[in-house]
Amino acid sequence: MCDTNTRRILTFPAIRPCESVSPTTLLSSLITLSNTISSYKLKPMYTNARTARDSLRLVGNILVFLEEIRQGDPSPPSTFLLSLSELHFVFQKLRFLLEDCTRPDARVWMLVRSEKVSNHFRAIFRSISVALDVLPLDSLKISVELKEFIGLVKNQASNSNVVVRPEDQLTLDHLRSVLDQLELQMAPDPNKLKRVLDYLGISSWSECNKEIKFLESEIGSERSGNKKSDLGTLCSLMGLMIYSRCTVFTVVDCDKTPISGDSYICSHKQFVKSLNVDDFRCPISLEIMSDPVTLTTGHTYDRSSIEKWFGSGNLTCPKTGEKVNSSHLVSNLCIRGIIKQYCLEKGISMAGPDGGSRTREVTRATTGGSVAAEAGIKMAVDFLVDRLVFGTKEAKYKACYEVRLLSKSSTFNRACLVEAGVVPSLLDLICFRNPKIQENAMASLLNLAKYSKTKKVLVENGGLELILEVAQNGFKMEARQHAAGTLFYLASVDEYRDIIGKIPRSIPVLMELVLDGTDRCKKNALVAILGLLMYPENHWKALAAGIVPLLIDLLRCSHQCEDLVTDSLAILATLANNPDGTMGILSCGALHVILDVVGSTTTSKESREYCVALLLAMCTNGGADVVRVLVSNSSLMGPLYSLLTEGGSRASKKASSLIRILHEFNEKNASSATRRPVQFQEQFVDVW
Repeated sequence: MCDTNTRRILTFPAIRPCESVSPTTLLSSLITLSNTISSYKLKPMYTNARTARDSLRLVGNILVFLEEIRQGDPSPPSTFLLSLSELHFVFQKLRFLLEDCTRPDARVWMLVRSEKVSNHFRAIFRSISVALDVLPLDSLKISVELKEFIGLVKNQASNSNVVVRPEDQLTLDHLRSVLDQLELQMAPDPNKLKRVLDYLGISSWSECNKEIKFLESEIGSERSGNKKSDLGTLCSLMGLMIYSRCTVFTVVDCDKTPISGDSYICSHKQFVKSLNVDDFRCPISLEIMSDPVTLTTGHTYDRSSIEKWFGSGNLTCPKTGEKVNSSHLVSNLCIRGIIKQYCLEKGISMAGPDGGSRTREVTRATTGGSVAAEAGIKMAVDFLVDRLVFGTKEAKYKACYEVRLLSKSSTFNRACLVEAGVVPSLLDLICFRNPKIQENAMASLLNLAKYSKTKKVLVENGGLELILEVAQNGFKMEARQHAAGTLFYLASVDEYRDIIGKIPRSIPVLMELVLDGTDRCKKNALVAILGLLMYPENHWKALAAGIVPLLIDLLRCSHQCEDLVTDSLAILATLANNPDGTMGILSCGALHVILDVVGSTTTSKESREYCVALLLAMCTNGGADVVRVLVSNSSLMGPLYSLLTEGGSRASKKASSLIRILHEFNEKNASSATRRPVQFQEQFVDVW
């Protein structure tokens, strides 16, 4: 049976029982399935409740009959198999439908789909009636009373009057009315909106937030699929629910609600940390897979890459060379979920099908998806900006938290927030002497900094010094971490790299975070430093601040996560591009540390590529002394030749250049040894 956690709502991937299954086994499985269905009577239902209860009573009656059959005749006739098989198939569908009817996060969507849900119930009742109609009752060793009983059950199934409840229809009319008001750029009627929320049992901020998360997930699935028939309705509902969450519910009743994009399942945290990014690369493109699919050979590739492979006329598995019987691609949802979790945990962007980057499908959205959605979000944003300025401390906290959520989820939301003037208010609040408000305000600025127009507003409103102050003296490490991340996005602009670099404490503050922060804080600080080094004038400032010894010490710590090693090597490789940087790195005794990293079996391919770039720059700027040490290291050539075949084009070129330098040095020394064998022997001994 399909895992309900991976299927779309209102889809029913039922599987018919195997034809060779024995009646006894099938009967036992059907009884177990019936008991599972019966357990749904303990769960609340907010729409289509009456019909769902009727289906539960129907299954309960059939369960009584099945139990009697199992007890009375352990070996029923083979003609019984057809009816059991059909019931098993239909009951699977019913179980999925009841699962959807009782979902605590899909109440609004199930209300909108009431008519479709009724049709599904109607089809299920009809199928149950047909399955019972072909029962070979005369061949079964059962009482007359039981035969009459199952006849009544069959009539109950065939005569069921499945319609949308009047209460559901009235609530649906109210919902459509408030959506129509949004389309007309009008604030929804608060009374009608309250009736809808009350009817669906959405009585708290957290329940409303669950609805938003569900709708967001459905929108992502809808956008990634071929059919987008429901996209507009889903977006409109999400806009309305965002408006409701911001304006109707005044208290965030669950402070530990995961922020979209920041969350991960705690039980998987250690597992995710133990994974290597190379495990997620497509064997064809060598990029992190965004849509992994598995072939019949068992090997997994990124969908776009393997489709190009097949499109070129290749009908084999690229890794094994085995002929593929079918080019049908099966999405590997398990691997995709792990990759997404890993990227969120490590702060890595997932490559999209077009080669761009995305961490979630909805993040790329530059519109609200519908007129109603855009209106709902804009009204919510105006409400929040007012609360940030004029609200009480509690209102400011909630508004900050709402801005953080909105700014995380889409480009459209960020644009609305910036245009509404939220940035100056957030800058005021990062100075607020309240740890929670400061953290949420800083996280909001980090999210908004991903939007191009935000950077100018931040700088023009004196944001650089304020952000540096939080990075240095923030109340919580999380706030300092968000400040470092914001500086990274600001450093993506050439002009601001220069301005940030001219603030004396900027690089020392980031170095302090590398020294004392959490792993995520260290990473944000490292990438911010790397961004600043894209401006050459900042190189000597970083060297003077002592960045090299700090990074070498970090590389010496074997327990550091791979991302920190990679970022540290990227900074060193950037610094080594000029002679002063190379001399600073060599003076710290870094050469042997780097050779240890490149030769380690646990080092990722990306880290090795930075090591090679770093060693090549050191050979170029450090001269023969550096080359001599590299030549003497017999374990270096293996990783270099490996990068020639497995690395990217840039890494392959650098590895090739470094190999050539080492070979030329060997050839030169070999010819010198022929002329002066005694001197070469002395030089060889000196090196070792």
